[in-house]
Amino acid sequence: MSSEQVNENNGPPMLAVILFLVLKFVILAPKKQSIIVTTLSSSMGTSPSPPPTTATTTQQLGSINVGSTNQARQGHTGTLLTNGKMLVTGGGSYVALHSAELYDPSTGTWTTTGSMKHQRRGQHTAVLLTNGKVLVTGGHNTEGALNSTELYDPSKGTWTSADDMHSKRMEHTASLLTNGKVLVVGGFASGIILDSAELYDPLTGTWTTTGSMNSQRTKHTASVLTNGKVLVAGGENTNYFLNSAELYDLSTGIWITTGNMNSQRVKHTASVLTNGKVLVAGGENEEDGSPNSSSELYDPSAGNWTTTGNMDEARYDHTASILRNEKVLVTGRGTFSVFFRSAELYDPLTGTWTTTGSMNIQRTKHTASVLTNGKVLGTGEWSNVSVV
Repeated sequence: MSSEQVNENNGPPMLAVILFLVLKFVILAPKKQSIIVTTLSSSMGTSPSPPPTTATTTQQLGSINVGSTNQARQGHTGTLLTNGKMLVTGGGSYVALHSAELYDPSTGTWTTTGSMKHQRRGQHTAVLLTNGKVLVTGGHNTEGALNSTELYDPSKGTWTSADDMHSKRMEHTASLLTNGKVLVVGGFASGIILDSAELYDPLTGTWTTTGSMNSQRTKHTASVLTNGKVLVAGGENTNYFLNSAELYDLSTGIWITTGNMNSQRVKHTASVLTNGKVLVAGGENEEDGSPNSSSELYDPSAGNWTTTGNMDEARYDHTASILRNEKVLVTGRGTFSVFFRSAELYDPLTGTWTTTGSMNIQRTKHTASVLTNGKVLGTGEWSNVSVV
């Protein structure tokens, strides 16, 4: 198991909520759960801050403070709805939240919406279905991992209970497949790391089991490829961290192994680029729990991984967002004890990372979602006293 042992009953400490940068400086009002949206500019320029030692250029942007969420959160989910609003669900610190709220980019305001049927302190998933509803699965509260699921209807602002999953899960992944079904994979519950997978069918509202992975996995990533297959990479099993990867074929319901990553990775990010390749970045090292600065690319046509540029900062528990200019923005978390406020950009054309403006406060357990207007909405955080 990793240096941060999975605990189904204990939540992380106090948190704040923000809306942060796309690419330059974040401006935060002190002692408030301030929310900031930033806008990407097409021009290039040097950062007005003291330049980092390994990069000197950044893209220009503007920042706008757009208010505060109604409740502070970490370990929550953020889902962009078809109406352009952002749905934030659950999370919490010492108390698991069942509340949810909406951010409206047109007004820059947050409003509460219907509360979930179950408190979900974190490590749950939220998937936007093709019918416009949002499916929330699993997670944990004071009673441990959950197998309950529920649906949010944006037209009514209400939640309804859906069928329970066959297994309780937290730290799992959930992916919308090209056939409209949702694939839930792996996770952790009652001291057991899972290799099982199951499918939710929105047309029938039921769950069915499907083929199990070749390895138990939790804290892994799952990416839907352009060919419709699902790439699962890294994570950990009962004995060690993993560099292995495997593919789910929705036409057969079977998992097949594919090329191994060059590094073992846990709590990393995976982003499907516009060229069809998958960028995996960062993660935690097994030996000492330190973060990894390396990144690599998976080529679905060849079934193998190649290394690409290293990030300027080694990090895990960060976020990765694909911007309209096809670059990938990475923000937050660093080591077990030191949380970063730095951010950086990956350019698929050059295979290199460049630093960009730092956040005002170090962040982890946050979300970062690209809105329909091209801005990035970041919510939630778990601050640490160490600042980088």
